[in-house]
Amino acid sequence: PKSLFICLLLLLFSSLWCAADPAVRLLNGTSSCSGRVEVFTKSEWKRVCDINWDMKDAMVVLVDGAPLCSGRVEVKSNQSWASVCEADFDWQDAEVVCRELGCGAPSVLQGGLYGEGERLIWAKEFQCKGDESLLLDCDTLSRKEHTCTPGNDVGLTCIDRTRLLQGGGRCAGAVQLYLFGDWVTLMDTEWDITQAAVVCRQLGCGSAISAPGGFLFGNGTGQVVRGSIPCIGSEWSLFECQPIFTSPTSSCCSNAGVICSALTLRSNRSQTTLTFLSCRKSRTE
Repeated sequence: PKSLFICLLLLLFSSLWCAADPAVRLLNGTSSCSGRVEVFTKSEWKRVCDINWDMKDAMVVLVDGAPLCSGRVEVKSNQSWASVCEADFDWQDAEVVCRELGCGAPSVLQGGLYGEGERLIWAKEFQCKGDESLLLDCDTLSRKEHTCTPGNDVGLTCIDRTRLLQGGGRCAGAVQLYLFGDWVTLMDTEWDITQAAVVCRQLGCGSAISAPGGFLFGNGTGQVVRGSIPCIGSEWSLFECQPIFTSPTSSCCSNAGVICSALTLRSNRSQTTLTFLSCRKSRTE
């Protein structure tokens, strides 16, 4: 059937999609954490065929936290989900989890932070180096005797260290980074479409449309930093580009800006809706 042929083509080119525009979203679910999987590629969102799709593609979650990027760490073990003991999980492990979930960097790591799980306890110690893409790519250490004190299920809060402000939505605006314990605005020196592409990917906003400098998004707020960010364009975060930043100074200079394709898509849909409503109103008058 034609539909099966299309699905097979989607599977064949899925690796190319991920390399080009690895933005993913969930649609038509009950929350931002459930729904149909879609991948943004070649300037449009496409559905993922369910051939060879199973729970192996979702091996770590954060549960019982308020936002998406915080909660008790649980991993899949023999078709069941298990909490992780605080003694078996450290900061480097947390860096991998936050990166895997697209949630930036860890900010808080503490046993019992998000309560005690009702499920199994993971029986191995994670030994991540910190640069792995997936938690289950990390080495583990089995223990002959494994006990976990009640209430020590590890809780994790991640913080996305990049955001866009004053652009009319989360996918456009002046670039702000969480540095030195606070949010600072990035100056537009050494800023171009390559770095903008990384920001759009990091925020799940598709591809970069432009990287405006100056004061398109206002004069900025708070302090500013100058940065040397040698990205090649395929990174998942600006912080993977080995950036070097100056110390924050008072706001004085033009800002690095980003406009992502996801903002354009939403703007087009909003305009279509307004046009449709206007036509209906004209016909009824």
